[in-house]
Amino acid sequence: MVVLEAEVRDRPKSAPTERDIASRRTERKEPRSPVRWALLGVLFVVMVVPVYLLVVNAFKSQQDILDNPFSIPLSALTFEHMSAAVNSPQFNVIGGYGFTLFLVVVVNVLCILLAGPAAYAIARSLKRRTQLVLLYFLAGTFIPGAAVIIPVIYVLREVGLANTVTGLVVHDVASTLPVSIFLFVGFIRTIPVDIDHAATIDGAGRYRTFWSIIFPLMRPAVVTVLILNSIGIWNDFVSPQILLSPSSGHYTVTTAIYAGISQYSTDLTKVFPNLLLAVAPVVIFFIYMQRHIISGLTVGAVKG
Repeated sequence: MVVLEAEVRDRPKSAPTERDIASRRTERKEPRSPVRWALLGVLFVVMVVPVYLLVVNAFKSQQDILDNPFSIPLSALTFEHMSAAVNSPQFNVIGGYGFTLFLVVVVNVLCILLAGPAAYAIARSLKRRTQLVLLYFLAGTFIPGAAVIIPVIYVLREVGLANTVTGLVVHDVASTLPVSIFLFVGFIRTIPVDIDHAATIDGAGRYRTFWSIIFPLMRPAVVTVLILNSIGIWNDFVSPQILLSPSSGHYTVTTAIYAGISQYSTDLTKVFPNLLLAVAPVVIFFIYMQRHIISGLTVGAVKG
């Protein structure tokens, strides 16, 4: 009897079937709270209603917008106002696309070139002063950008970069560094230090180790930083509006829309189509890339 019990105890357990896994998942599921569903419903309405109004009213006449902004008169929808917004010289949305895309590319490249090595040095150092540097960068994430815009103007004037594209690029790069370094440091710390030691034995220096070995492993974090920075730069209005005066001749998407709408604020057939043109690219970009944002933010959260 003892022998039989020992055989049963030592017998290898069979792999769980799909039915067993499904039943375990069902047992682990917590009951859905009505309060949770109510909060999700409210959040969904708050986020979807403005987008719905923007899309629907971009293809309606002025009278239809004023009479019932929530309606969808299928027979009265027209692309005339959208076409006029694209071709209108007052708004110059297409030109704004080009300049904003230029800012996105230049700021992202400079941010990666600066934040990558800085984060690597911080993550691989155990010195107290290095950790204080990290806290210094983290402090930058708690300061609103609008709160420092006036001091930035004075600084740019002193160095001769006021009302220039270079000054705006320098400001945007400095604004994106704190979050970028924070995300990079958290990810690099999950990469084993043994990889650095192996590269050192092979004769690689610190810079070559980072750019040839560590940086390719940081792809999820880099993609996340690029997405967050791109959305922030595209939606930024305060910085380009204040740091680039109308005399500079350079308009981002947001400032170009503002410059045109300020003259036609009561003409809703110009307001809604141009606003839709401004937000459509970044919304599509975010929907397509949101899985990369989530994976990039969580990939360094758990080690092992």
